[in-house]
Amino acid sequence: MEESLGLHELKQNKPWIDEECLVFLDQRKRAKMQWIQDPSQSNVDILNNVRRKVSRHFRDKKKAYLRAKILELETNSKIQNIRDLYMGINDFKKGYQPKCNIVKDEKDDLVADSHSIVARWRNYFSQLFNVQGVKDVRQAEYTQQNY
Repeated sequence: MEESLGLHELKQNKPWIDEECLVFLDQRKRAKMQWIQDPSQSNVDILNNVRRKVSRHFRDKKKAYLRAKILELETNSKIQNIRDLYMGINDFKKGYQPKCNIVKDEKDDLVADSHSIVARWRNYFSQLFNVQGVKDVRQAEYTQQNY
């Protein structure tokens, strides 16, 4: 299946995360696993230190990323690259927008269950694409064009 469809790469929501951040995440995960296996005070201290170090690193990475984006906006403003300037401003304004996994059913009631949502979309598209009397509509359009 991978040969025909390929692999779907998930979109990275935080552009400032790099390989170094992934190493820190792995280090934090190992410290937590060590603490779960042996919940001694020394492992608690190690886990807390690693968490602090990881949080500090992420905070610094995010600040550096934001500084670079602001500098990019400033340069776009100075060279009057208005399109990129406004696109960058809109990225800052939008911020985080969570996905909405709620759909209305036929009775305009909200549906949040994933199986009900899939059933609703299946029903919607079956009604949309399975139209009766399509031949009549095409024939009517064709006869009107001949006049």
